[in-house]
Amino acid sequence: MEEREQELNNGQGVGLEQDYKFYAFISYNQQDTAWGKRVQRKLEHYRMPATLCRERGWQRTPIKPVFFAPTDIQPGGLNEELQERLRASRHLIVICSPNSAKSEWVGKEIEFFHHLGRTDRIHFFIVDGVPHSGNPDTECFNPIVHELGLPEILGANVNEKIYRWPWMNRERAYVQLVSKLLGVEFDVIWRRHQRRLIRRAIAWTLGTLAVIAALVWMWIAGQPFDARLNLNEATVHNEQLPPLHDAVVTLTLDNETKVDTIQAMDEAALFSNIPHRYLDKTAHVTFTAPDFLPVDTVVTLSRDVTINVKRDEKVYGAVRFGIWNPRVEAYVPGFGVEVGGHEATSDADGQVSLFIPLAEQQRSYQVKAQQPLADDTIHMPCGECDIIEVK
Repeated sequence: MEEREQELNNGQGVGLEQDYKFYAFISYNQQDTAWGKRVQRKLEHYRMPATLCRERGWQRTPIKPVFFAPTDIQPGGLNEELQERLRASRHLIVICSPNSAKSEWVGKEIEFFHHLGRTDRIHFFIVDGVPHSGNPDTECFNPIVHELGLPEILGANVNEKIYRWPWMNRERAYVQLVSKLLGVEFDVIWRRHQRRLIRRAIAWTLGTLAVIAALVWMWIAGQPFDARLNLNEATVHNEQLPPLHDAVVTLTLDNETKVDTIQAMDEAALFSNIPHRYLDKTAHVTFTAPDFLPVDTVVTLSRDVTINVKRDEKVYGAVRFGIWNPRVEAYVPGFGVEVGGHEATSDADGQVSLFIPLAEQQRSYQVKAQQPLADDTIHMPCGECDIIEVK
């Protein structure tokens, strides 16, 4: 009894608010260390409303420093140094669980703080177990609470099922503890805290979605891609001429060449599984097809590429044949003819040469002359070996 009176006398010198070194002392069992650290961090970083801080003369984070043994002193009994920490603390926070309920040192710290005359500043933060269960396996309050006849208490309970989400119940328990430490009404700061949590949850959700979207985009962007190479007929389209067929398109990437064959102008050459590193890089493309001019060019590779192709106008436009007289077995010079509506005269060697514009070209042309002809059709393409005989 004399020791307790001496302890009480030792604590009287720190009765003034300004004399306290610590805002609170956290008492806990080592098995609840994680909870003790979490409570310390929550309290020291809890930001109060600016208006309330102005009214009370607080800083925005008024609950600090909070003494927690692992970060300030080595635990191991209620030695003089630990007693000094208790004397220098305005409040005592007890992490309540079946572990701390069985802890001798938690009981000693509660008892010591009680005899300092600060019973009304002992706060219980329940992290596990059942209050007043009477079962040693589930009881969360240390027996010293009943032995000292402390007032009926419940404490802030992180497992109280007020909300559907456990994290909301934990946040509510933190705010309950804050309101008791600061002596303000719970609802005053809980409503604000709820709004802050909702904003934080929305921001976290949007941020998470943005990160997921970015990762998905990066994953998609890094995948091999397929390149479609489309053809555009850059010369006059003539329905009388054979359509595009047997076109061979090659795509060369470094030392790799991909080949595709298409059978119509509205088809596209498809090159699959091109490594993503080639996207928007230059690539070598060639095109060959009957009746069309070859293409050998460089393109910027994308998922859709278009190259211009031109029909070879000479194939069906360059008309050349001889006028042959079978009776004398000789070519006839100066012989006038009309081919596809265009007039021409054979030269000194009996050869007729003319060029028909692409829009008027045909696969074969009718040859007309004032003198009867044995054969009046010339089939394209043609050349010096082709003849039209006169009768």
